[in-house]
Amino acid sequence: MMKQRLSIRIAVSRLEKLRRIAKQKEKTMTQLVEDWIDKFKEEKPS
Repeated sequence: MMKQRLSIRIAVSRLEKLRRIAKQKEKTMTQLVEDWIDKFKEEKPS
């Protein structure tokens, strides 16, 4: 699978929170974001 880079702007406090959670869960920030995205259900086209 080819990987692409995603660049976003978020508040420093949220970035720090993401880093803390990643460390607590022993995951990378990328893994946390991918897990979050995977929770979304896509609507099927009509």
